[in-house]
Amino acid sequence: MHQIELWALIPFALMLASIAVLPLVAEHWWENNLHKLYVALGLAIPTSIYLVLNDMGSNLEHQMLFDYVPFIILLGALFVVTGGIHICGDIQARPINNTLIMAVGFLLASFIGTTGAAMLMIRLLIEVNQQRKYKVHTILFFIALVANCGGVLTPLGDPPLFLLYLRGAEFTWFMNLMPEWMFVGVILLALYFFIDQFMYYRKESTVDIMADVHEKRPIKISGLINIIYLLGIILSVSFLNPSYIPAMGDHHAPLYVRFLREIVLVAIGAMSWFTTKKSIRLDNKYSWEPIIEVAYLFIGIFVTMTPALIYLNAHAAELGLTEPWQFFYASGFLSSFLDNSPTAVAFHTVAQGLPAASGAVLEAGIDAMLLRAIALGSVFFGAMTYIGNGPNFMVKAIAEQAGVNMPSFFGYMIKFSLVVLLPIYIVAQLIFL
Repeated sequence: MHQIELWALIPFALMLASIAVLPLVAEHWWENNLHKLYVALGLAIPTSIYLVLNDMGSNLEHQMLFDYVPFIILLGALFVVTGGIHICGDIQARPINNTLIMAVGFLLASFIGTTGAAMLMIRLLIEVNQQRKYKVHTILFFIALVANCGGVLTPLGDPPLFLLYLRGAEFTWFMNLMPEWMFVGVILLALYFFIDQFMYYRKESTVDIMADVHEKRPIKISGLINIIYLLGIILSVSFLNPSYIPAMGDHHAPLYVRFLREIVLVAIGAMSWFTTKKSIRLDNKYSWEPIIEVAYLFIGIFVTMTPALIYLNAHAAELGLTEPWQFFYASGFLSSFLDNSPTAVAFHTVAQGLPAASGAVLEAGIDAMLLRAIALGSVFFGAMTYIGNGPNFMVKAIAEQAGVNMPSFFGYMIKFSLVVLLPIYIVAQLIFL
């Protein structure tokens, strides 16, 4: 076991602190993706040198080749394909219609990713509600339901789950989380419906409601060929892995075999790009900037995370985390303020360092109940702040561009996540964990 000095974790802490703090204190400077890359490389390069000089270069190589590369290629493929589907229209913004749009996004999130589902549905939701005055609550519930909680059923749903999948969890294992997914989803949808019902019939003016009634256009979906590509991505992640093709896990196999899934995903993304009408991506206001941002930031995260993972694996027993509920809240708390992907990996590493209880069912090399807690905590608590999950800020930005006066960073927590989401999560933990 390699020994990691505690100070070697400083770059990882600085990387996560940069993501949390710089958008708040240097918003304009941080908006430039090149500046994000400078920060990432400024912390990643010294960490890489430290690891290589201390004979831990193989850990870094594995982290970047077999975690970072598959991670960014999957996100990129989902980003390109969902960006080729455009949904438009303006139906009446009644509570039942808004709730149905939320429910569809919630269902889609596990299969096209929370980012894909959020980007696909948010503009439709805003367009439907454009004549209504009170719509902040709609965007807040959308962030919780579609950009976060909906994505727990497959590794495609949220990046932390894909990283747990890469660590050995079966693709279909995440379907075991359906009771928690359904519990949280049904409560949030029902709560949203009753709040929107109150807003619609008690708060909205007659003038706004009549304008909403008269300004209607049927919902249209274009770029339908990308649904076939989405199916291709799902099948690729499901079946192109060592469980079905053992040679993919052989260290001596050619690179094109070991990275067969990634090659297929790149090909699917390329086909989507070249077979989708440019007008559809223009209608979606498609831009490469969001995926470039993720690629740059995660270079820094994955490199600087490597010493932290080695350290956590060596000192897991000393942290005092043993019960599923402890992993749920610990991974949840960090996912609220840091990125939920490295959080999930870190706590999986902690769980790996614990002795397995006799008779425990193992999944991805750890107690399945601990994996359940880590997966749920990482995904659900990503909705607790704007920085908990990538799509949160993207949805906020799109809503503000459309004239919705969104709460501040702390306003979001005080008015919504602490009073609405946290009690629901606590009840879910008491029932299921």
